Amino acid sequence: MYSDFWLAQDRPAYIQVKDYMKRMMTSGALQAEQKLPSTRELSSLLRISRNTVLNAYAELEDEGFIYALKGQGHFVVPSDSASASLHPMQHPSLDWSSRLNNYTRLAEEMDLMKHGIRAGKGAISFTSIAPDEKLFDLHNVKRAFLDRMSLEGEVLLNYGYAKGYKPLIDYLLRYMENKGVDISNKDLLITSGFTEGLSLVLSVLNQRHGRILCENPTHHTAIKNFKMHGYDVTGVPMEADGISLNELAGALSKNDYDLAYLVPSYHNPTGIVMSHRKRLEALRLLSEYQIPVIEDGFNEELRYSGSHIAPLVASAGGKSNSVIYLGSFSKILFPGLRVGWILADQTLVGYLESVKRARSIHTSTLDQSLLYQYLYNGNFEKYLKRAKTEYKRKYELAMRCCKEWLPLKRLSGDGGLHLFVEFEPGFQTRQLLEMCTEQGVVFTPGDIFYTDGRGQHTMRLGFSRVSDDHIEKGIRIIGEAARALLK
Repeated sequence: MYSDFWLAQDRPAYIQVKDYMKRMMTSGALQAEQKLPSTRELSSLLRISRNTVLNAYAELEDEGFIYALKGQGHFVVPSDSASASLHPMQHPSLDWSSRLNNYTRLAEEMDLMKHGIRAGKGAISFTSIAPDEKLFDLHNVKRAFLDRMSLEGEVLLNYGYAKGYKPLIDYLLRYMENKGVDISNKDLLITSGFTEGLSLVLSVLNQRHGRILCENPTHHTAIKNFKMHGYDVTGVPMEADGISLNELAGALSKNDYDLAYLVPSYHNPTGIVMSHRKRLEALRLLSEYQIPVIEDGFNEELRYSGSHIAPLVASAGGKSNSVIYLGSFSKILFPGLRVGWILADQTLVGYLESVKRARSIHTSTLDQSLLYQYLYNGNFEKYLKRAKTEYKRKYELAMRCCKEWLPLKRLSGDGGLHLFVEFEPGFQTRQLLEMCTEQGVVFTPGDIFYTDGRGQHTMRLGFSRVSDDHIEKGIRIIGEAARALLK
């Protein structure tokens, strides 16, 4: 006994001893009323100082695991849990897989972290469209944290409000106003990223028709959430400047829809920016059929050339309340801070707030306050300028490499952190992926972004976290494998 204790260097020694002794008691290795070694004996057995054992015994006594008798030593307190561990009840095992609902089964089935592409160690991976952590502004993040904690640390560590941290709400309302949005009669709810925002919106609205309309292809996470919430998904084909208006009009004339979901800026996965003309006309068509629009503000800030295009919620005008805007800085700033927002009609936001409170109480106030202080200190603009310079350089490099090496039919991506490649119809990018994986290169096959099983000839290339050398090498390997497939 006591021979299996090993002292780690990253935790206080007395806590390690305390936890070790607790495990001995709860597992039954130390019995109720059993006398423990003296502090001098245990220090010798564990090869630690006697003071460490004294502190550990004091903690164990405080927590009710042991008691001391003057002149006799320390003894184990009788415990029901220790008895139960020695004489467990024999219950039959449950088959949990038979008790899962369709919502859970769909979530697991469409879980790309489980069933998606796995990059081997050292592989060149074009699967991520997360920001490059090497660009993270750690110095100013630390400063923002210390600034906010010094001002109201006690408040930030307590419960917050379901609607969100008010200074951040006010900042984001001004931020949206600067994008040209008329915020009168609108309100804002803070969420734990885009995904929670989308799930909340889908949860509060009734399904009169059970159908949702979106671009085809579109964001895989959105497709997953639509299906998990019981919607049939209709995808409308894309053109070089955004959704096909003719196809949109045709879809609207054939079926009734509860919602439309659009990603107008640096569309995921195509990278296409919807033209101003199409934004206005798409909104007009959807308004004519009284269909609310969920606008995904994905990567809106990562424009490398051309003039600013206002989001749909701005184009809709101040009197319109049909657009629900989902925003997040996750693809620009720090995904680890799970902070996003919903900007919508103030009545709708009031209901969303109640559902948010029932589900998760509130988004981490600490995360919200840290983001607010970082933004308030004026760091975002400086960081964004530096990040855009770096991502633009990588974007241009990836574009050049694709045009040089890939036997492609079409290449799209007007900004953001990824490119979308289309080969000739009939080409199989899953087969290409198998060949490339053997050579240490992975990418995302495009069919996962389509609503109807199409897109087997497409793929998405995320370049944000790939080094220059690996961008060149990886795309060359993909190109050589693609040409070999075409022979």
